[in-house]
Amino acid sequence: GQIVYSIAEETERGASVGNIAKDLGIDAATLSARKFRMITGSSKQYFNINASTGALSVNEPIDREQLCELKSVCLLNYELVLENPLELYRMEFKVLDINDNSPSFPLSEYHINMPEFLSAGARFTLPSAQDLDEGANSVQNYTLSPDEHFHLEMQTRGDGSKYPELVLKKALDREQQATHRLVLTAKDGGNPPKSGDVPVIVTVLDSNDNAPEFEHSVYRASILENSPSGTLVVQVHATDLDEGPNGEVRYSFSNTTSADLQRMFSIHPHTGEVTVNGVLAVQRPLLEMLIEARDNGAFGMSSTAKLLVEITDVNNHGPEITITSLSSPIPEDAVPGTVIALLSILDKDPGENGKVTCQISENLPFQLKPSLQNYYSLVTSELLDRELISEYNITITATDLGSPPLTTQKTVWVQISDVNDNAPVFSAEAFNVFVEENNPLGAFLYQVSASDPDIGENGRVSYVLRNSTVAGSALTSFLSMNLANGSIYAKRAFDFEQLRSFHFQVEAKDNGSPALSAAITVNVYISDQNDNAPAILYPTGQNGSIAVEVVPRLADEDYLVTKVVADDEDNAQNAWLSYHLAHSSDSTLFQLSAHTGELRTTRSMRSTDFLKHKVVVVVRDHGDPPLSSTVTVGILLADTLPQALPDFDDSGEPPPLLNATNIYLIVSLACVSFIFAAFIFFLAVIRL
Repeated sequence: GQIVYSIAEETERGASVGNIAKDLGIDAATLSARKFRMITGSSKQYFNINASTGALSVNEPIDREQLCELKSVCLLNYELVLENPLELYRMEFKVLDINDNSPSFPLSEYHINMPEFLSAGARFTLPSAQDLDEGANSVQNYTLSPDEHFHLEMQTRGDGSKYPELVLKKALDREQQATHRLVLTAKDGGNPPKSGDVPVIVTVLDSNDNAPEFEHSVYRASILENSPSGTLVVQVHATDLDEGPNGEVRYSFSNTTSADLQRMFSIHPHTGEVTVNGVLAVQRPLLEMLIEARDNGAFGMSSTAKLLVEITDVNNHGPEITITSLSSPIPEDAVPGTVIALLSILDKDPGENGKVTCQISENLPFQLKPSLQNYYSLVTSELLDRELISEYNITITATDLGSPPLTTQKTVWVQISDVNDNAPVFSAEAFNVFVEENNPLGAFLYQVSASDPDIGENGRVSYVLRNSTVAGSALTSFLSMNLANGSIYAKRAFDFEQLRSFHFQVEAKDNGSPALSAAITVNVYISDQNDNAPAILYPTGQNGSIAVEVVPRLADEDYLVTKVVADDEDNAQNAWLSYHLAHSSDSTLFQLSAHTGELRTTRSMRSTDFLKHKVVVVVRDHGDPPLSSTVTVGILLADTLPQALPDFDDSGEPPPLLNATNIYLIVSLACVSFIFAAFIFFLAVIRL
């Protein structure tokens, strides 16, 4: 928005101008919290705002003539910037003129030489007074002190400006009065009016009764503002009807032309050529000078002409980019349209050369929006993501419409602050943990890991076990967890035979506000160890006695005596069982299947076989190291089941002398002896 105030110059310090909060519809109580500030291009701060009430008051009296020089309208432009949210208001102060300056003349006194032969009606240009005030407060009329020879008349130039002329109303007589002292008074139109006086001394002379006359009362010229020194502006020409020295004309700038303009331009005294004498350091597009033509008579006469020089602008000023306000860092969840910075872009050139276009790169999530005159807002155009890009270097390019155009660039560094918009993410969909049974207490089982792309507390992850039960007991009685690194430890030894697997959930939570979390399932598989020996299920004795099996007295070969049955609570190869015959009272009579545990006869029973036999069977698993169990089986050869079983705990009857083994040994010994005797006999025959 924009608001306009009017204030008279020289208003005393502390005087009220208005209430900015009421005028703009702003809550005055929020001014301090919103970090209000007034921005102006002026070197002085002429106004104050009360942060509590919003009252706008004068901070320093304004001198309109010093601030705006000869401008008809004097304006002070301020910008009021508020933050949270960022707002900009434009304030324009129109400084009203008061009649605080009296008319003044450039010189302390003026001298006019008049030939005595001039007749009534002769005219002489008088100096114009200057009044820094404007409008009605500027010079309005002139008066001349009473004199019988002179009176004052106002004349109008071709451009409409008025100036005073001294008119001779009665012929002069130098012999009666050689000098006339007059007082020229300039009055302004203020209330009360102010005035300024200057003495005008008229010296009566006897010659040179023609003043030079310019070809034009007003000369106009146009030059480029970057014209080098020596550039011709215009050539003026005046003629004097007198002859000799009285008709020779010299040109110069009038004393009413400002010293600054006389330094920037020079005029050749003989040719009347006006040239550039230095740098044209002016901000006004039109310069006004008065040129005086004076003859070389003993009492030189003069006339003046006005020179108007139009300064044509060239594009010699590049745009100026000023960052008025910058919000950095900005949160990554800022909605599109959030204002990041307020930019002021100004080109000192007038016209098309001072018009500026502004842009930034198209591949950025930002855009420039025009605000008030010469202001742009840098706003977000889409959602931001700090995890993808954490900062931006935004290059702002401002180009004017001059020919050739001038370009200025400025880089704005914008950081993106983190918000907790990412939950922790585990490295897998589920974790499988394998642990051997009989593990030690406190054994490390596994370390889960989750990552969070946020930073700081938003990215710091902690871990916790979710409440659940395992085999009817609380999960915390089985496991413990390091909250910081996700390490899982066993709080008890696992038994494969009782619990082969279980699962639970681990929750990863960041430290943001509000906190975000994720959960994952951890499957625990307990692997078997060979910690159980085979258990003999059959045959078994009673009260510690040997199990007895009854076999028919004349049983055939491969007769099933019994089948040893065993079980191993372990798993896989730890439960694979094999059967071995560790001892047999008659090794030729029985054989044992290693895989089935079946004990069978190797031949038909004989009447010569003992009635009682005892075998020892070893059942062994395939663990590492293997575990085994033994069972002793008593075998009774009987056709009927006896009333009482015999005792198998003794060593049993001695084996017969001529068992199969002994017969084999006897036959072998006899054969060897026969062969040896035959060899000796053969050697004896050959010898003889």
